[in-house]
Amino acid sequence: MKKKILLPTDFSKNARNAINYAIKLYKEESCEFFILHTYYPGYAKNNLFNPPTDKKINEVKERTEINMEKLKTKIISNNEKSHHTFHFLNEFGSFNDVLKKNVTNENIQLIIMGTRGKTDDKNMILGSNAVNTMEKVRNCPVLTIPGDVIFNTPKEIVFPTSFKTHYKENELATLIEISRLTNAPIRVLHVQKSKILSEEQLIKKALLNQILETTNFTHHELFSLNLQESVRCFAQSRESGMIAFINKKHVFFGSIFSSPMVKYLGQNANVPILTLHDLRS
Repeated sequence: MKKKILLPTDFSKNARNAINYAIKLYKEESCEFFILHTYYPGYAKNNLFNPPTDKKINEVKERTEINMEKLKTKIISNNEKSHHTFHFLNEFGSFNDVLKKNVTNENIQLIIMGTRGKTDDKNMILGSNAVNTMEKVRNCPVLTIPGDVIFNTPKEIVFPTSFKTHYKENELATLIEISRLTNAPIRVLHVQKSKILSEEQLIKKALLNQILETTNFTHHELFSLNLQESVRCFAQSRESGMIAFINKKHVFFGSIFSSPMVKYLGQNANVPILTLHDLRS
């Protein structure tokens, strides 16, 4: 069965970069890529009492269809001999609503999308949508690619944790998969205030070790009160290449990777960020 990956696009350079990253990351795998563009003239939130006319909608639709056809031609011509199948979708509606609908209807297993680079406008549409997607799409992992990061096999993948999470294999499946695809070892990082793990933490650590047993992984510890800065400095100092985390509420990441941290990572990270979620099913 082919892996199903959703690639949102606004036809920007950053979106094209994320699409290229996805294709190269999964170059040896059989995949179905769903390249999705959404359009809503004027944006619904700002036009509750002045909705776009049919004429305006049709004008925007025509422009997006032209842009999508150009993108389609380029992608197909560059990937004629790949293991990949491409679907190109232009849909009217708000980004979040259309995205969630396609994730459910197409059984999407991973979203890969661009964020802004260091020199990009902080208000760019796809950049803000990436942050919202990292936070609000709860049934599918999200891999965000900074606009100025071209594909390069990560040296390692940093996975910060508190050992207070009841890890599940399906939550960590995409992390393990990317580690396998890139031969990148997983660096399990525990930022702690105390040198002694509780009995509960030792049990959860053993569970994590069991799930990661097929991968190349090592454990690392940092003693610090500033969790966010410790994660950033660890990855930056080692030139790791990717950070992965579980965006789980009310536990360790309820404080570290709550909305402010997700926003920080989404807008300021200089490496790809893999956001995993607490899958209840």
